[in-house]
Amino acid sequence: MPTPIISKRAPIYADVPDEKWNDWRWQLSHRLNTVEDIEKVLNLTESERKALQTQGLFRVDVTPYFISLIDPEDPNDPVRKQIIPVSEEMNAFTSMMEDSLAEDRHSPVPGLVHRYPDRVLMLVTTQCASYCRYCTRSRIVGDPGQTFNRQDFEMQIEYLKRTPQVRDVLLSGGDPLVLAPKILEELLTRLREIPHIEIVRIGSRVPVFMPMRITQELCDMLAKFHPLWLNIHVNHPNEISKELAEACDRMSRAGIPLGNQSVLLAGVNDCVHMQRELVQKLTRIRVRPYYLYQCDLVEGSGHFRTPVAKGIEIIEGLRGHTSGYAVPQFIVDAPGGGGKIPVMPNYLLSMSDHKVIVRNYEGYVTTYEEPTEYKSHDPKTCKFCQSKRPEPGQTGLTGLLDGDQLFIKPEGFDELHNRDGIQHRLKDENKWKPLGIGSGETD
Repeated sequence: MPTPIISKRAPIYADVPDEKWNDWRWQLSHRLNTVEDIEKVLNLTESERKALQTQGLFRVDVTPYFISLIDPEDPNDPVRKQIIPVSEEMNAFTSMMEDSLAEDRHSPVPGLVHRYPDRVLMLVTTQCASYCRYCTRSRIVGDPGQTFNRQDFEMQIEYLKRTPQVRDVLLSGGDPLVLAPKILEELLTRLREIPHIEIVRIGSRVPVFMPMRITQELCDMLAKFHPLWLNIHVNHPNEISKELAEACDRMSRAGIPLGNQSVLLAGVNDCVHMQRELVQKLTRIRVRPYYLYQCDLVEGSGHFRTPVAKGIEIIEGLRGHTSGYAVPQFIVDAPGGGGKIPVMPNYLLSMSDHKVIVRNYEGYVTTYEEPTEYKSHDPKTCKFCQSKRPEPGQTGLTGLLDGDQLFIKPEGFDELHNRDGIQHRLKDENKWKPLGIGSGETD
């Protein structure tokens, strides 16, 4: 019999009636954010006290529910480290950036990030139920003055209407589930009115910070907008409580597929054995581990960063050692705006023209014999090849494999190698058109 998932409540809240404790509005209105508030629950360290009293640091707000998950006597409690600031947040580090993922650079209208060909990130609020100390959007999140207004919202919708290649919209922020219910419903309604948008996703830590927000009424409302997916954000097994399990159960019964996105954090979850327990507990509550992120290069996060090798070690300890659907992808979100790059152990050891050599999680090495005669499908008669979705300027390596182009050049490559020379008789563009590739003739 699996170990029961339990509920916790800090002693200071023992006399709070259940009807208040289980009211998400009560949780929001009783968040803790000062030394005086927090030390009623935790024994603060000098580092924490200093950070809480420092002006200009990223916002602090913690729901009574979430702070109750912390061991008040343990300064290294993994839940505590995620939400209580420490003086190390003030330390700069090499490559630190305000917007390390260059989201605002790839924003055609305020709050909309269009980095990938067929999907967009739609930031709908800057507010959260509680605030993670490693937040990649700390430049705007938690600041009421940075929130998105009705005009921004209308520009986002208009951009989506005139961009038919977008089929997938991810709502994030801030946290979409802290929006007033009527505003969230209006937003989803407007998105569903756009014919080419096939799916809507929500990224939210509300089920973790404040599971009482996941009411049956909310689930019924979300279910009207299927196909709708939701990713939560759990970093440590201690965050998986009875309340979270019940909230996930309500969402699953409403037909909402659930995933989990974690961030790899030093001193919090940089242990392969702890990660194995985390992903197994997530699957118990019907949440599929989706991503494990390398910590971004955002201001204030230096003390959370681990080597990328730690993430590879964790995946090595999960693949084959637990269920395949419990193994997340380890992701480095490329600094500067390159997007998500999956990184993993190397299972392909070598190859020849007729076989590959691979190994498994135990170190078992084997060969897979390749076919010596292989006739591919005919792209000229394949209806899918003939009706590819548009990816203006973003086909990347797929464009090379598809035969749309022979090479990808760095910006300014031709200008550099022209060496400020003149246009002369030997410079004929036809010399560099590859036969049968892209617009090159095949006959």
